[in-house]
Amino acid sequence: MTDKPSVLFVCVHNAGRSQMAAGFLSHLSGGDIEVRSAGSAPADQVNPVAVAAMAEVGIDIAAEQPKILTDEAVQESDVVITMGCGDACPFYPGKRYEDWELDDPAGQGIEAVRPIRDEIRGRVEALIASLKESAG
Repeated sequence: MTDKPSVLFVCVHNAGRSQMAAGFLSHLSGGDIEVRSAGSAPADQVNPVAVAAMAEVGIDIAAEQPKILTDEAVQESDVVITMGCGDACPFYPGKRYEDWELDDPAGQGIEAVRPIRDEIRGRVEALIASLKESAG
């Protein structure tokens, strides 16, 4: 692992779960972890309900744009996390891969998205702790 670990969150549309996870990781790591997110079939925009749910906890992801998943993004990341959407992600030896089974916030109201957001936060906090542990 490099001095600054990097994490890639992958979801089909890169519009909800992966964007919320990236927002939490950027915010909670204080810049100590490089954060990427991408999707195999990116949406036109980030899910507005995901944006609203994150704003409730003081994290602004409104300016983010869904991005296409590339081999380079995977190669440049130490940890690749897929978000329970069966994405076919390129596999490279030496990378840490995790699959987080999470409900999809697409088409859901804010009441349904809040628990997804909160679960993502808990997983991101555990991820940060494990990265600090393996680095130190």
